[in-house]
Amino acid sequence: MAARCSGGGIAPVLLLLALAGTSSAQLSTGFYSSSCPGVSSAVKSVVQSAIDKEKRMGASIVRLFFHDCFVQGCDASLLLDDTPSFQGEKMATPNNGSVRGFEVIDAIKSAVEKVCPGVVSCADILAIAARDSVVILGGPNWNVKVGRRDSTTASFSGANNNIPPPTSGLANLTSLFAAQGLSQKDMVALSGAHTIGLARCTNFRAHVYNETNIDGAFARTRQSGCPSTSGTGDNNLAPLDLQTPTVFENNYYRNLVSKKGLLHSDQELFNGGATDAQVQSYVSSQSAFFADFVTGMIKMGDITPLTGSNGEIRKNCRRMN
Repeated sequence: MAARCSGGGIAPVLLLLALAGTSSAQLSTGFYSSSCPGVSSAVKSVVQSAIDKEKRMGASIVRLFFHDCFVQGCDASLLLDDTPSFQGEKMATPNNGSVRGFEVIDAIKSAVEKVCPGVVSCADILAIAARDSVVILGGPNWNVKVGRRDSTTASFSGANNNIPPPTSGLANLTSLFAAQGLSQKDMVALSGAHTIGLARCTNFRAHVYNETNIDGAFARTRQSGCPSTSGTGDNNLAPLDLQTPTVFENNYYRNLVSKKGLLHSDQELFNGGATDAQVQSYVSSQSAFFADFVTGMIKMGDITPLTGSNGEIRKNCRRMN
């Protein structure tokens, strides 16, 4: 995959960046100031309620936004259900049995429709809900640019090929983020979202059993809840951040320096490579991490949005109008 991405040369990446810049220029923080001034409070109320019921949900919503934006841009294509005549993205390998929180997005959409029917896109709801989730769990705040519209297409192959797998090495991670117009610095900062949430045994089994760039005691702790045999306990969960998996802070990076990254792709960020210094800088300064994370989230939200007359405003986030 890395070879295929790099083999495309610089021009396609520059073209993608140019297209993203053109489209995102139409997004603004005040897009709904007249048409739906109550959108922010409507979204936050539902997100707050969902996280109060289950702290993990905040991480799940952030992940929905990430997995959506890396396929066709931030267009809510991930939210579309499969039908007999339509293949969505939910059953692609990175998403199947893994992404969650769709019912929370449904609840947000219902709440927003009561305030201003037919105005706010599901794509914007995802962007706002991701920000609110970070803030509620103790992370930084930022003004979300909105004005996206919802896609009438999805890409099963894009979901399989564009989203970095947990087995990724540093070069592959860097390449897949670059394909979305995101720098290696953005990649390291956005990976800090793993300071919240849980991962399935199937995604960290090889790392805790077979690899050497991991603290031995930590590996044994994780092995206790993740049998070595594939297919056994695949869905058993472990926290991505050992200490505080429901608080958004910089412990994720502290864990990497201690060789306690849960996923292979996590530990790759601190493994004697080009990103070690950046990881160390976030250990030293949580404010530096927060600032770079906000920059990365805004840039990710700018990935080829549908604006103007493109796409639609879905009535139901799970299906096209």
